[in-house]
Amino acid sequence: MSKIVKDLITDELKKRLDGVNDLLVVDVIGMENNQNVVLRKQLREADVQLMVVKNSLARRATEGTVLSPAFEGIEGTCAVVWGGEDVVSLAKTVTKLAENEEFEPFAPKGGVMDGQPLSADEVKAVSKWPSRTEQLSILMGQVLSPGATLSGQLLGVASILASQIEQKSEGTETAGAAD
Repeated sequence: MSKIVKDLITDELKKRLDGVNDLLVVDVIGMENNQNVVLRKQLREADVQLMVVKNSLARRATEGTVLSPAFEGIEGTCAVVWGGEDVVSLAKTVTKLAENEEFEPFAPKGGVMDGQPLSADEVKAVSKWPSRTEQLSILMGQVLSPGATLSGQLLGVASILASQIEQKSEGTETAGAAD
């Protein structure tokens, strides 16, 4: 490959990865064409992009960025995946597809999250974390829980007090009517 072609590919890769902070490196070599088409379709449905790239060109394109640790120690042909809602949903998607026997050679090799390199085992561990949506719902539950508890306690005591006042007022009226 000539230097001009390498520079063009590197520039295109830089454009595609512009603004990407998290990505995973996966192995797709050995998949049949039909498997590859189905895999890419499922990734597109999850808003995940996949691109097979030569390691040396990926290293050149990500040099000096937060993505560069993803390609340290990676050997052989690989592909990069990025996108999704967040890195956790990306890891969940990749791990779920890797466990599917239909996509047998597909497996995570590593990646990068917030500038820190991830191994294949760490990608699987990240896939078990709650997603952004789940984290927000957990946080909102924790924020609203004390208020709901206080409201329940006040309403419980207030309803008992209101019931006692009502019984007392009914008792006075019936006692006054009997005189």
